[in-house]
Order: sequence, then C-alpha cells, then structure tokens
Amino acid sequence: MSSQPGVPQGPAVSREEFDALFAAVRAWGRWADADAGRGAWNRVTAEGVRRAASLVRDGTVVPMARPWDTVPGPDNARPALRYMSDLGDVEAPEPATHKDFIGVDYHGKSVSHLDALAHIAYRGRLHGGGAARELVGAGGARFGDVAALGPLVTRGVLLDLPAVEGTAWLEPGRAVGAADLAAAEAALGVRIGEGDAVLLRVGRFRRRREVGPWDPGAACAGLHVTAVPPLAARGIALLGSDGDNDVRPSPVEGVHSPVHVLAINAMGMPLLDNLDLEALATACAGAGRHAFLLVVAPLNIPGGTGSPVTPLAIL
Repeated sequence: MSSQPGVPQGPAVSREEFDALFAAVRAWGRWADADAGRGAWNRVTAEGVRRAASLVRDGTVVPMARPWDTVPGPDNARPALRYMSDLGDVEAPEPATHKDFIGVDYHGKSVSHLDALAHIAYRGRLHGGGAARELVGAGGARFGDVAALGPLVTRGVLLDLPAVEGTAWLEPGRAVGAADLAAAEAALGVRIGEGDAVLLRVGRFRRRREVGPWDPGAACAGLHVTAVPPLAARGIALLGSDGDNDVRPSPVEGVHSPVHVLAINAMGMPLLDNLDLEALATACAGAGRHAFLLVVAPLNIPGGTGSPVTPLAIL
C-alpha cells in the first residue's frame, strides 16, 4: 500500500461563499461579556453535565491522547521535548529523586490538544469582534484564553465514518460533508444535540500505523466547510477529530484552515485536534453505543491559546 495521500475531494468554495457561511454561523454577541471568552461552551449547563454523567454504565475509561512524540517526521515538524533533569545523584539526604523536563509547541499535527478561542483570528478579529493585535500579545491572550474554559465535561458523540462506510480509514484529502454526518448518525443510532461534543473519526492513526506517516498538513481527511452549518444549528459546544478537523487541502482559496475559522472564530467553539480515536471506536462498537461522558481538563494556563490534553471517554 502506498503512503502517499489521496486526491483532494469536495467542492471548491469562493472567499465570498465562505464569508457568507461565516455570517450564517456567527454567534458574536450571543453571550454576555463576562462569558464571551467561553463562547459555545456556555451551552453546557450543570443539568447537561448531570445528563452526560448518566451515560456511564460499565465504567470503561478510554483515553484519547497520543503518546508524547519526540521523534521528528513528516507529521511532526516541531517534536515535543523531554529530557531527564535529575537522575537521583544526590547522596544525601534521602530520598533520591528522578525528574524530567517536558516542553512542546503543541499547535501542530502531532500533539493531542485543545484550541481555545484566542487561537484563531479572521480578518484581524477574534471571536466577538475584538482586534486580535490588541487582545493577543507577547504575554498571551487577554480574551478567549484556555483558562477561561476550565474543565470541559459534557456528552460526547463519536461519528465513526470509516466504520459506517466499511473501510479502515478515509483517505487523506477526503472531504466529509453534511450528508456524511447525517448518514453516520443514522447508521450508528445516535443523535447530536445541544451542548454535545462531536468527535469525528477518519481513521488517521490507523492508517499511520499500517501504512506509515505522511504530511497531514498537505492532505488529510476532515470536514468540508459546508458541513459546519448543520452542526451549528444543533448547538454543539465542542468539535474534535483524529485529524485537525479541517479537510486538507483547504477548499477555500486564501484560507488554510476554514473549519477552524468557522468553529472557533465565528461560533466561539473550542476544537480538539489530533486525538487517537482507535480505542474509542473499538469500545463504542463493543458497547453498541456511540454516546458517552466526555471529560477534558486543559492545563490552567492564563493567557494560553490552548493546551495539550488527555480527553477521557467514560462509557
């Protein structure tokens, strides 16, 4: 099997058409100023968390983070750092200690991470319309930082596209449209609702394990921009994927990550990128259900544009 990406799919979208989509899903001003930095996460109420917790039946906990990746490759241009900083060499007093250092430039194609609202500006504006140059500087973000989100707990829904289509994975470049999402709901017996976190499996990491790494920035299966308005109409609060949510190459000329723009900037919705959804797909298939309690606890980084995370699905 070749490790080269497939041919891009999905209709091209002009900048004018894209801006019309942006206007259609834009939620600027929907929430009070004190809550604006949390954006669509305001949809998740305490009652919603309680309902999500009621989905726990057998107590199976499935982590969705990739291993800390320190090896450079076509899909890891900025490898994470890790080295031992203390090997227990101090003779006294007891005990000896062992310590390590980690560091990461996580907004890429390898690290499982959460994008906060400060991560994406479009036409010089953050979600809500504030000027990006005034709100994000060398000290970090003064609006829409990851600390404003806090822990994320809600109902998660896995849309396993390869399982629905009877394939191991979707080929890089495959665009997932609104009809694909509707077909997945019907086939998997699940319905997306307000406040949900929708996780889209395209099988990226199964393909990587079986075929080898490639550059997902050049080609990766993911959502086409025309699939975003139906998700916005359902009122979802979080979107994630084993890619970075966008189909690549982008169908919108001049916009390299249009789904990021629509989700984060227009809708005020955080994103989860680079999740490993293989174990979750197996667990959901075994349990015969694709809805679960989802827990995401980002690091408390004031001013941070996001955070590495280990999301947990609890069935």
